[in-house]
Amino acid sequence: MKRLPFLGQFLGRLCWNPYVTADDTSRRLLFQCLWGLYSEHPSNAVERKANQWIRKVLCQLAAEEDDAAAQALMKCMGVPPKDYHLKVLRKMVALLKENIGKSCSSLGNTNQRCLCDNILATSEACVPLVTCPEAAPLIGTLLQRPATCVRAALSEDFLDALSSAYSSQGLSLEDQAIVSMWYHSLSSLEEAVLSLLESVLTNTGSTPKKLEQQVAQSLLPKACAQHCSIFLVVNDIFRSTLKQAEEKECVKSLIQTFTCCFLRELALPQPQKCVSLKAFFAQSPQSLLVPLLTLPSEMPQKAWRHHLNWISSSLQRLTEEEEEGDGDSSSGTRRYHKTFEAWFLLVQCAHWVQVTVQLLGTSGPEDCDPLLWLLTFYHHPTNRGHHRDLQLVHAKEVLDHLHSLFSVLSRPFPVDHLQSLVTLLSPGPQQPSPSPLLILSLLVNFAVFFQQSLSGSTWILQTVVDRSGLVDEAACVLSSLEHRVNEGSCLSSDTNRVHLRIKELQNTLAHMHATWSPAENQTHTLTHSKRGESEYPHTHTH
Repeated sequence: MKRLPFLGQFLGRLCWNPYVTADDTSRRLLFQCLWGLYSEHPSNAVERKANQWIRKVLCQLAAEEDDAAAQALMKCMGVPPKDYHLKVLRKMVALLKENIGKSCSSLGNTNQRCLCDNILATSEACVPLVTCPEAAPLIGTLLQRPATCVRAALSEDFLDALSSAYSSQGLSLEDQAIVSMWYHSLSSLEEAVLSLLESVLTNTGSTPKKLEQQVAQSLLPKACAQHCSIFLVVNDIFRSTLKQAEEKECVKSLIQTFTCCFLRELALPQPQKCVSLKAFFAQSPQSLLVPLLTLPSEMPQKAWRHHLNWISSSLQRLTEEEEEGDGDSSSGTRRYHKTFEAWFLLVQCAHWVQVTVQLLGTSGPEDCDPLLWLLTFYHHPTNRGHHRDLQLVHAKEVLDHLHSLFSVLSRPFPVDHLQSLVTLLSPGPQQPSPSPLLILSLLVNFAVFFQQSLSGSTWILQTVVDRSGLVDEAACVLSSLEHRVNEGSCLSSDTNRVHLRIKELQNTLAHMHATWSPAENQTHTLTHSKRGESEYPHTHTH
């Protein structure tokens, strides 16, 4: 009392503060403080009055049971228990939030004591509060606080609790706070990406529009645009997944949709400093980076064919160089590394593949070799295992059959060309065949864009998919094409005609789906032909 004259007044006010005395731990501490201040031999009137007050408070605190003090205070204040505890929590959150706002960067004098030690303690205190909406402002401030000091680390228990609450959908944080959580916690980021992957793999019937909404709502594209390190982790998970599930078209669709959403977010003003595209796509072939990441809508439609021819020749040159050096034993596990990275980038930027298919379906058979090679490379990236050279021969056959069919102005259509298409879509067990999606993509684009009558195009599409049993797969290709048309990324001078033909073809496929019986047709799936193993070295999943 002599060294700190105002200590008595402070403790006196503290004892009557309901936000403090209602807590068991606080009451015990007050007991100790008050007992230490009690004077056994008071020397003046002030100490005697203090002793009298201390005895009164001690008796009051000691006479109350654990919850009785809080109940009495609530009764005096006329506050219901729920409101009382919420007020206590909100006041505590406000005070802690104010304290963690003070950091090294806010100190005017560098000789002042660093205040960042409070960050770790505060984050640990928040562990039991991560699911409380009232604590969300404090948790958000902790996560988004700039790392100005090595002492300002967040508790691992705190980050684990947040990750667990987020995975169980029990977290009430703003979007930016969730992005910051992923930046601090690698495990929570990986869990979010794997959750998105699992959702897409188990819901293969999702439309392109719904998939885009799902990806955007995941916040991952936004997080990747703000933090290059987050993008590198997400991209590496996609890379590993593609190596082990390269035949799954839903994985390719997810990667393409995610990249599209990411580029859209990256074009917006970012709170962090601008990072070059090379930093995001460090493993991709740099000569192909900008040409592939450029959207078709960002250049004149007349330049599309020339642009795709250049991309095709560049990819062809890159793959030939690596395949010629395949005998070099020093390559080890990095076999086809450049080819895979080029293919991975093409999968990410598959909008150019879709433009390729459309150009093949709207032009004559001449000068189609570069475009056909690019399309074949997308579905069959390597020669070994994928038999890309053989698939290119088959793809040319498919293109010739389609030109012959859709060039006939009136029935009957050439039966041999129809049967050849069905045979290529339904190969024998030992016969390598092009990806069914390659054939269906060409078939659908011919049916929509080629100058054949609507009834003729409908009959050709209906006949081929009915005999091959790929009704659902054809409907997915048509739905993807419709999405591109709605976005305005299709080459067409008559949009109304295109929409009309798409709707008519969709109605036909829907009717076929309702009446088609799997028992009458062999069931087919969109997978490559059987092969011993993937051409690309598998990596461990995250």
